[in-house]
Amino acid sequence: QVQLVESGGGLVQAGGSLRLSCALSGSIFSINAMGWYRQAPGKQRELVATIVSGGSTNYADSVKGRFTISRDNAKKTVYLQMNTLSPEDTAVYYCNADLWVVLGGVLDNYWGQGTQVTVSS
Repeated sequence: QVQLVESGGGLVQAGGSLRLSCALSGSIFSINAMGWYRQAPGKQRELVATIVSGGSTNYADSVKGRFTISRDNAKKTVYLQMNTLSPEDTAVYYCNADLWVVLGGVLDNYWGQGTQVTVSS
């Protein structure tokens, strides 16, 4: 059973920073891409940032220059450093991972339960 557990969300004032973490546990052979998505009230879930096993990253235009995604393969953890936060960043942030449970198996996709980020003006 694979689990993704996010932490680090909370309430912060505009201009502040937060760091989200997502730790993967369970039977995992190898992790491919990891990422963060967010969903604001009344809006669709959107991609925030992704990072693949080789370290290449991809960001939504709205967070470029403010957010940084990183991963620690040994700890099976992905991070999202969020700086210069604005009220528009308020959302539930979800961790996502593409991984193989067993050697030669299929590439499966998993989601965390989400962590709330609220930015006050």
